[in-house]
Amino acid sequence: MTATYTREYWEARLVSLSLEGRCFINGEHRHAVSGKTFVRPRPMDGKPGAVLARGEAADVEAAVLSARKVFEAGVWRLKEPSEKKRIMLRWAKLIRAHAEELALLETLDVGKPVLASLNVDVRLCADGIQYYAEMTDKLYDEIAPTGPNARALVRKVPLGVIGAITPWNYPMIIDCWKLGPAIAAGNSVVLKPAEQSSLSAIRLASLAVEAGLPPGVFNVVTGYGEEAGKPLALHMDVDMIAFTGSTAVGKLIMEYAAQSNIKRVALELGGKSPLVVFADADLDAAASAVAWGCFYNSGETCHASTRLLVQRSVQERLIEKIEAVTRNDIMLAHPFEPSAQIGALVEQGHMDKVLGLIAAGEREGARRAFGAERVLSETGGYYISPGVFVDMTNDMSLARQEIFGPVLAAIPFDTEEEALRIANDTIYGLAGAVFTRDMDRAHRFSEALHAGTVWINTYDMSNFATPFGGFKQSGFGRDRSVHAIDKYCDYKTIWQQFG
Repeated sequence: MTATYTREYWEARLVSLSLEGRCFINGEHRHAVSGKTFVRPRPMDGKPGAVLARGEAADVEAAVLSARKVFEAGVWRLKEPSEKKRIMLRWAKLIRAHAEELALLETLDVGKPVLASLNVDVRLCADGIQYYAEMTDKLYDEIAPTGPNARALVRKVPLGVIGAITPWNYPMIIDCWKLGPAIAAGNSVVLKPAEQSSLSAIRLASLAVEAGLPPGVFNVVTGYGEEAGKPLALHMDVDMIAFTGSTAVGKLIMEYAAQSNIKRVALELGGKSPLVVFADADLDAAASAVAWGCFYNSGETCHASTRLLVQRSVQERLIEKIEAVTRNDIMLAHPFEPSAQIGALVEQGHMDKVLGLIAAGEREGARRAFGAERVLSETGGYYISPGVFVDMTNDMSLARQEIFGPVLAAIPFDTEEEALRIANDTIYGLAGAVFTRDMDRAHRFSEALHAGTVWINTYDMSNFATPFGGFKQSGFGRDRSVHAIDKYCDYKTIWQQFG
């Protein structure tokens, strides 16, 4: 941490910050065709935020047309791989050079601590663009085995125009998960960020053009899902939609793809991830993993460990340790405070939804151990303290619904078989974890857990080399890793016959 990063420092930066809220199409900022705008309250204090273009179908049409023209012209698609790499590396460098500005934009939009935005979100965004930049000159075509009188070339070719629709909880990180592989593969992209989190996406696009990305390769249309996201998903000249968000909206995306041009779809959706703790586990390590895994980013994480399955004999001890970690290490404060580990929820409506689920859980018999209450209401912001409910059963709403807030549901179990049954008793399959000193059990359990990522004696550890995505109604397709390139490409066979 740098000594200058005080609350006063960020307040001063905010005064001088230019908040660009227009769409970014064909390399330039544009007002919405209709001239409409919208303003969202800032999560940290409820004050009015930036004025944003309220994009609609006409703006999507302009962005898709721009993306299609540049794709067909081949000014990016056919560029030498080494030149693509140089441009994308410069883009990553510019992201790092503008790290403070991007972090402040992110925090203004979504309410997370600005130092988390700076040290995690901006850093991982730049790392992601760099990762895929380095891959551009390492993508090989194939020669298929044939007889001596033929040659079959198998080429991996870009799809064309990619529509990316991204959420508000980790805007820059998830944007780069889509942008990096899609652009590295040679596609053009139209990004529709969540209406709650447009500022960093607009700035990323302008930095991309500054780095040398041809205008039209990366476009941003801001606005509401029904008014801008739906037209993008229905557009007949969009070849694929890459979506991260709720399972309910993911189902709509699939419907729109079928109703239009049977465009490709990749979905990273909701989760209700189980973290399973056996009696022989290191309870201190488990308590830390549970608390950070559930409460980080105010619980607004798709793979948050919001279901704790704990062996009954150690439940009370573990809950005490989780409470100690939460109270001592996970400071909730104004996002500009250097001490803040978690900040505000994204908006009033979402805070009300979380509080409503908490109330429903109590009506069903869930017992509050601590926390899970609205706090700092005098600020005008949207804050809920981290909290735990105990002695729950897996049929309660707090155990089944994705709360997307800092609320942990603790469910006791007695046997390994019971723990596995409860862990897999969910429509989701995004992530999970098991804590035990018995490595045979750890591997047996992790293999049997229906989830795209499973951790053993840790939580939320990963890097860009590991694919991320879900099973069941947590979606399909993978972000991150070399495998993410595949979904933005198709295979083309070119057969040559001799004699």
